[in-house]
Amino acid sequence: MRAMRLHALNELLRLDEIPAPEPGPGEVRLRVEACGLNFADTLHVKGRYQEKKTLPSALGGEVCGLVEALGEGVEGLAPGDRVAALVAEGLAEQTLADARLCTPVPSGMSAQDAASFQVAYGTSHVALDHLARMRPGERLLVTGAAGGVGLSAVEIGKLMGAEVIACARGPARLEIAKAAGADHLLDSETQDIREVCLGLGGLDVVYDAVGGEQWTAAFRSCRFGARLLPIGFASGEVPQIPANHLLVKNLTAIGFWVGAYKTHAPEVLSGSLAQLFAWWREGKLKPHVSHLLPLEEAEAGLDLLRSRKATGKVVVTMG
Repeated sequence: MRAMRLHALNELLRLDEIPAPEPGPGEVRLRVEACGLNFADTLHVKGRYQEKKTLPSALGGEVCGLVEALGEGVEGLAPGDRVAALVAEGLAEQTLADARLCTPVPSGMSAQDAASFQVAYGTSHVALDHLARMRPGERLLVTGAAGGVGLSAVEIGKLMGAEVIACARGPARLEIAKAAGADHLLDSETQDIREVCLGLGGLDVVYDAVGGEQWTAAFRSCRFGARLLPIGFASGEVPQIPANHLLVKNLTAIGFWVGAYKTHAPEVLSGSLAQLFAWWREGKLKPHVSHLLPLEEAEAGLDLLRSRKATGKVVVTMG
């Protein structure tokens, strides 16, 4: 099979011909149709992600594919089943997946949509529903609102009944967030985040994928009892949280890394994805894929994420 693999940190991916993997206990082998790329993949290249890969290794953490082979003890799946799965090496024509993290894909859903669902929508849904327990009528700020996870947070926040403020760079990106349901648009290049948010009455929930100055401005815009979710640090600056401010305003900062749930609570992820697919069947969610690339152009996909030129998702197809 073909796979786009990283052989050494800070190098370009290489297209390799390697043997297909054999599933172990509790695993299935998938024939991959499409793989969604995420900002985490760019961090893997630098060796800066929470999980460290043994090189050489393919990147890509979410796929849509067909079950080809079952490992020992796998029940509820059969060869030919079409599933979405969180994986370790999705940029390959075949890959292994934990059977507990395989969810049937709804009839009629394209491979590119199924492959772009799990990390972005799953992160936003688990964060806003399972962790922040956001309620209808609360005011939600989403930073990086035109990116993969940010755009999904706008959609899900609106679906959950929140008043959504979308913060992004420039009118073109804000229009994409508006189409996803944002109530208020905030240009991070020309507007003062704190001034706008306080002018609207303050924030109940902060979903921050940027960090740096945007986190600080959002933190200072919180109402009593607000919840803050540091999702990522696209700015490159990890914020430091003053605990005395948490105390005075009764704020809650909730750490969330979706990858940890694969090991500690896979049922939360599979349950979330089942709900998200149900919303898709009802026409309530519409994935935004800005770039669709063949496997051999996966490196160009990573460049789109690094340069923040992509909106929504970048997806690689196997042909």
